[in-house]
Formats: sequence, C-alpha cells, structure tokens
Amino acid sequence: MSDHLIIFDTTLRDGEQSPGASMTAQEKIRIARQLEKLRVDVIEAGFPAASVGDFEAVEMVSAEVADSRICGLARANPSDVARAGEAIREANAGRIHTFIATSPIHMKAKLRMSPDEVLERAVSAVTQARNLVDDVEFSPEDAGRSDEDFLCRIIEAVISAGARTINIPDTVGYTMPNQFGDMFARLLDRIPNADQAIFSVHCHNDLGVAVANSLAAVQSGARQVECTINGLGERAGNASLEEIVMAIRTRQDVFTCDTRLDSTQILTASRLVSSITGFPVQPNKAIVGANAFAHEAGIHQDGVLKQRDTYEIMRAEDVGWAANQIVLGKHSGRNAFRERMSALNIEFENDADLSEAFERFKELADKKHEIFDDDLQVLAGESDLGNRVESLKYVSLKIFSETGAIPTADLMIESSGKNLHAHATGDGLVDAAFKAVEMIVPGDRTLLLYSVNAITAGSDSQGEVSVRLQEEDRIVNGQGADTDIVVASVKAYVNGLNKLQSGQTKMNPQSGATL
Repeated sequence: MSDHLIIFDTTLRDGEQSPGASMTAQEKIRIARQLEKLRVDVIEAGFPAASVGDFEAVEMVSAEVADSRICGLARANPSDVARAGEAIREANAGRIHTFIATSPIHMKAKLRMSPDEVLERAVSAVTQARNLVDDVEFSPEDAGRSDEDFLCRIIEAVISAGARTINIPDTVGYTMPNQFGDMFARLLDRIPNADQAIFSVHCHNDLGVAVANSLAAVQSGARQVECTINGLGERAGNASLEEIVMAIRTRQDVFTCDTRLDSTQILTASRLVSSITGFPVQPNKAIVGANAFAHEAGIHQDGVLKQRDTYEIMRAEDVGWAANQIVLGKHSGRNAFRERMSALNIEFENDADLSEAFERFKELADKKHEIFDDDLQVLAGESDLGNRVESLKYVSLKIFSETGAIPTADLMIESSGKNLHAHATGDGLVDAAFKAVEMIVPGDRTLLLYSVNAITAGSDSQGEVSVRLQEEDRIVNGQGADTDIVVASVKAYVNGLNKLQSGQTKMNPQSGATL
C-alpha cells in the first residue's frame, strides 16, 4: 500500500499574495468548500495577523469547513501565534504554522538577528503554539539558501519543542531539483529526531521548477506538499496542486505514495479560483488548460482514435473535464437552478439572495442559449458583489463605432446614490469606455493589465475581463463579465475602483509590506 502524501493547499494564503488577488471572506469560503470537496488534507486559510479582514476570514473558514484541517500562518512572535490560535479556535481540526528565516542573508539583512537568537525565537514560538493546538508546523524560511548545519540544528530543536510537521521552503525558487532532492535526503538522515515529524515541501516557481522541486522532495521522503490551485502565488507563483497530484497519480511506477484527493474536482476548483481572482488559466497549462487534452496534429488524432493511451497519459474525465457539461437553459426553473448551484458549492443565505441570483440567471439565459457551470460560477461571483456595500455601480452604456469614425462611449455610473454621466472618445470602444469611467471617477491610477477570456465556447459566450489597477502603492484586480465585451470591461474597471476605494490593506508575512 502506498504512503499517504498530505496535500497542503495555500491558495487562500500564499496564492492571495499575488498582486491584486485579494479575496473577500465569502470568496474564501467558496474556495474552501471546493477544496474540502476536492478532499484537500490541510487548508491554509490565511495569515490572521495581517489584518482584521484576514483574521475574520480564517475564523469563518474554520467554522464552515469540517473535513479538512484548517491552518493559520504566524511569524515566530507571541502576538502572531496567539492571533492564529484564536482564529482557528472553531475548527474541527486546527494547525498553527509558524516560521522564521534561517538563511544568512535573511537573518542579517531582514531579521538582524544572530543564528542563536533565531533558534531561540523558533523554539519559543513552537512551544507557545503547541500549548494552543495539538498540531504545529514549523518552516525555516529560505531553507534552500540556509547553512545546512544550522538548518539541522534548528529543525532538531523545534521537533523537540513539539513541531510535528517540518516544512522546507524554497522561498525564492532558487534551488534546482537534484539539489533539493539531495538536501531533503540529507536532512532526514542527519537530524536525530526526524522520525518524529512529517517533512513537507513548499516551492516557488521563479525559475519554473516549483513542481519539479516538489516531486524531487517527495521522492526523497517528503510526505506533505504545499501547493496552490493553478500555481497561484506571488511573483511567478507556487507549485501547482493539479500538476503535483496528477504527476504522482499517473507515475505510480516512480512514486511510493499517493494522495487522497478526488481528482474529478480539480477542474471545478481551477475555474472557481480563476473566476474569483481574475487570473485566467493559460490555454496550454498542464491538466486544466483548454488545450491540455486537445490534439491538433493528424498523427496524434489518428493515434488517439485507435488507442487512447498512445498520446494521452491520463483521462480528461479523471480531472473533471467530462463534468463541464451544459446544465441549464432559459426554461430551467428555480429549483433546478438552486440544485445545480448547490452542486457547485454555491449556497444562498436566504430566499432573497436566491431570487436575485435567479433573476440574473434568467437575464443571462435570454442572451445566451446554453448556460454552463462556468457561467454559474460567474453569477455566484456577481452575487458576492451584490452583497457588498459599493460606492460605484455600472448603470448603462451606449457606444458607437464605424469604419473611419472615432469610437464614442456614453456611460452612466451610480455614485453614492447619484447617476453620473460622461461622454468620451477613444482609439477603440474599450478605450472610449475607460476614458468615460475616468471622467466620472478621476484619479492618479495606472492600468497595469487588461485581459479578456471567453468563459465558455460559442459566439454568445460571456466574456470575462480582468483589469489590474495601481494607485500609489496599492494594486487590485477588477473582474467583470457580460456577453458584450465592452460592458464586461466597464464592469471590471468599476469593480477595481470599488476595491481601491475600500481602502482594505493587509500585511505580507514575509516582507512586512502592505498588500
């Protein structure tokens, strides 16, 4: 029988540190429910000391999720550890994950502490956490660039203090797979009490080897992998959950362990995270990209038709592609709508919220003949928006474009209960519409990113637009969807402006900077 490989998902914490990927508590709950359905072992729900909002989100996820262990991150200081313990208090199974940097450059430049001081701080934090919960994880930040002798020393000490999971992070994505695998093997061999803890791996993708490093560590004895849906994460991202899970499951001839995940829920999780964060999945992304199981070359098509495994090393159905079927249309009733939303882990607090979402479903069904699960995920996101107090709301848009003529946009936005109108021209319809928005809501902002993604197939598909806005040191992502791409663009811009005006900030646990 294969060893159990623990999947530790940090989409809600490390994934949220992607520029502009901030999530509301309700959005975190939706993702957490899907992760639970995916059968993820541990969900790192956030960094409770980062902000009041992050604390409340971890607290709410702890109360909502029953089958996965809920983890809160804490720096190795008393206030962070206490805050994490309080946030996960209602969890059926809780964990405190505490960390401190151990590499020479981090200890000298960031912490300004000696190795002995770092060790003392680590042991103290683990001891405090162990008095609050029965499950404590410790990470030596930037382990890949740490002195191995000191790494062994601090890990031995925190295991003795009560840490039962030791996570080895490649914090800046610097290490190569052969180096990382060898380091893992040496640590397990050199640390006297290594058998008293599960060793974990947490890799970043700065050089594109996060998954490779994680798999190398697993081959060398790691039995927990920390990863995110779609590889979401700051800078180049984290190791991708779907790639790790399917690599191990597909290559059982190489790996002596396996996960307990329900892989058929992978695609749903991927689409949900993409919809909420506004980070589209690239078409050629392994496992969950639109082209992952597409065969263009004639020789490939011929081979697949004759025998599927000639060019397919796994079944599309195994990761959930077969489940992405047409489910509803304009004649579907309220009960069918509610049941399908429930199957997608989308629940409504009351009949009023259900009725509001159903009305928007009917409006969409009048524009779009066939409604897919991905359309319903977008509707759910719009329901979340409707429950927020927002100062700006899209009302109406009139646009004009003709060959040889300058495109124009007439826009109406509701601001604090008043309808405001603007007329603008631009290089194209989207440019004109955005200039109209800026006339209504002036400010010193920069549009860092504009991305359009078709939610489903067909010319009547909803277009999902993501914009990334920067104002001073704040970066946010705005999302909007509509069968009219210009309307979707305006909705995305307005959504981003509302996030900027909310003024909500949180702290990055590694750098201390606000997000």
